[in-house]
Amino acid sequence: MKSYIVVGLGRFGLETARQLSRLGSEVLAIDLRSELVQQVANEVTHAVVGDSRDKEVLKALGVSNFDCAIVAIGGDLAASVLVAMNLKELGVPYLVCKAHDETHRNILQKLGADRVVIPEQENASRLAKSLSLPNLLDYIELSEEYGIVEIPAPQSWVGKSLRELNVRAKLGINILAVRRNGKMDVSPAADFQVNAEDIMVMLGDNHAVEAVQKL
Repeated sequence: MKSYIVVGLGRFGLETARQLSRLGSEVLAIDLRSELVQQVANEVTHAVVGDSRDKEVLKALGVSNFDCAIVAIGGDLAASVLVAMNLKELGVPYLVCKAHDETHRNILQKLGADRVVIPEQENASRLAKSLSLPNLLDYIELSEEYGIVEIPAPQSWVGKSLRELNVRAKLGINILAVRRNGKMDVSPAADFQVNAEDIMVMLGDNHAVEAVQKL
């Protein structure tokens, strides 16, 4: 089970925390505003009231033990930057930050953020799914149950043809395209043989996508 700390419980932070929790992850949510913490307390693993600008508060929460930290503070640039700096200094393995524009994005990237999200460009549901599924390169949500995913070819598929794999019948996954060496092969033929460097673009429901991740 992956573990996440979500800092800032505005609309984007709340929804990200909820989505990660629904996907089966351990989630710690933190905000200064007690009413927002209470709002999500029953939907995540832990929810605490605290000032994430204070490095000692973050240290006490053991942030370095989480797989990923998500800074969902977008409006207050100074607070966002300070929290991001604190988390990096405390050794968070993977840092995702919300930004409100390209300038904010550039600042956070210079501070070492591994991923910067502008909510108008990427919604909370897509972010949560892309973080919680290992090896997922991209995720496009079509509905609550279905999406298009882009992942590296599983090792067990290498050297086999799509006919041999028969993933539509076995897993409920439709292979839409394969990207190899920068070129996209759309609707590959049944005799297409999978290579180790291939990126698979697939359509399926959440259960089918998770099954592919475990191969």
